[in-house]
Amino acid sequence: MLDIQFIREHAEKIKQTAQQKKLNVPVDELIDVDQKRRELIQKIEGFRTERNQQTKAIGELAREKKKDEMDAKKEEVRLLNQSIKDLEAEYQEVEASYLHIMNLIPNVVSDDTPVGDSDEDNVELEKIGEIPQFSFTPKDHMELGQAHEMFDVERGVKIAGTRNYVLKNQGLFLHRAVQQLAVDLLHERGFSIMDVPLMANEEVLYSTGFFPDGKEQTYHLEKDNKYLVGTAEVPLVGFFGNEIVDVEEPIKLGAVSNCFRREAGSAGRDVRGLYRVHQFAKVEQVIICKNDPELADRLLSEITEIAKEILNLLELPYRVVAVCTGDMSQKNHKQFDIETWMPSRESYSETHSSSNVTDFQARRSNIRYRDEDGKLQYCYTLNNTAVATPRILIPLLENHQQEDGSIKVPKALQKYMYGKTIL
Repeated sequence: MLDIQFIREHAEKIKQTAQQKKLNVPVDELIDVDQKRRELIQKIEGFRTERNQQTKAIGELAREKKKDEMDAKKEEVRLLNQSIKDLEAEYQEVEASYLHIMNLIPNVVSDDTPVGDSDEDNVELEKIGEIPQFSFTPKDHMELGQAHEMFDVERGVKIAGTRNYVLKNQGLFLHRAVQQLAVDLLHERGFSIMDVPLMANEEVLYSTGFFPDGKEQTYHLEKDNKYLVGTAEVPLVGFFGNEIVDVEEPIKLGAVSNCFRREAGSAGRDVRGLYRVHQFAKVEQVIICKNDPELADRLLSEITEIAKEILNLLELPYRVVAVCTGDMSQKNHKQFDIETWMPSRESYSETHSSSNVTDFQARRSNIRYRDEDGKLQYCYTLNNTAVATPRILIPLLENHQQEDGSIKVPKALQKYMYGKTIL
């Protein structure tokens, strides 16, 4: 959510941002509704003031025993109360419309965010590691996983439908190993690690900026009116909702959790294997800090570097891209994606994402701190996927496969995997 005064003063910029992010947002209507809302507040307050004055006058007339004048004043107060009641009812309707449109307003993007329509317009910033050159015909992760009895997609589908799977044996060990590697690294970097709820109230998903834009991607538990979260970013930011926090030093949070995504609108895309599934696990980083743009830029680089370090430890080739406007969500101000090389796809494909959300989530979530003058300010929030699995298993298996059919386990994972190779 943006400050309404900022929206009024930068209406054209907001319209441009919405267009670039492919969002249909009635900015002019919001400004009109806000004007009506403020006018109603002014009228209501004016009538309340007048009512209070008339009520005080009634008391004075009662003491003076001027019954006729007192009865006339009471009628005026009755009419004023009715006017206030009618205006408050009108205000509630206008306020609902105002909040609805405010929830649609996108965060503005940074000046260095590339303008584009899709992920094809993302700009490569750096490329790290060598793409493997196989002296044999390489297998894809499905063939490797089945050969080594690491997962079973067919039975996962039998249990829960499309885009489901079962991890087993060394597939499960590998899945847990990359998570533990990420958790250990975050712990070393001073992050507070949490186990968080996998369900959230609708209010928390709105306040963290995942609703209304991502509602169709979220599983709804109708009986309890709760939702399964698609990232631990939701509970980590929601953890400090409606609180005044101490951010003299940035608050660094991490969580490992299962995540759920409906993948609505992705029929026919990435249907083979583990790339696009309904249930997955992530180790997430979230930072809450002062509303200092320079500090936020440094922290965005820091959490991106942690994700890069994990990929370096996994001995995988990858590249970092600046995400363009058309590939960016409503809440993000600046975003980097990390794409890891996947031989079967013959391309770099997204495995990590880092975002600076500025004060967009904190305004919705009412997360504030006191500045040097004691004035309350909204925090900035940032987030990054330290690792997401089973997607990361795709490049791990495919890049590290050997000619004899075995799979090399990167040195950093060996202590979690009970061996150097998957035979």
